[in-house]
Amino acid sequence: MAEHNELGKLGEELAVAFLQKEGYDILETNWTFQKAEIDIIAQKGNVLAVVEVKTRSSIEFGLPQDFVKPKKIQLLVKAVNEYIISNDLDVETRFDIIAIYKEESKYKIEHIQDAFFHF
Repeated sequence: MAEHNELGKLGEELAVAFLQKEGYDILETNWTFQKAEIDIIAQKGNVLAVVEVKTRSSIEFGLPQDFVKPKKIQLLVKAVNEYIISNDLDVETRFDIIAIYKEESKYKIEHIQDAFFHF
């Protein structure tokens, strides 16, 4: 497996553990619909958190969250719409980013809630 794939997988595992520690129930990981993949779908109370995980080995070229592009956001919106309809959910939906980057020998985790817009 390529090094960036391993880093991405590690980032998603760290994000799941972080969210669970924060009291979220993990409903899905790597959920796909058409061309979209949602890294994590989690729920806490009546809030469905659609989480995009961005992991970088350093922030030399920018913060991880800066790499979520408008096209990706459109795909996430379409996918979560399908998820909500197919699971007949009545929840408030929020789009989050979990940005993870390595600083010295530790990984720093930043949870950015409502990263895009209200849905």
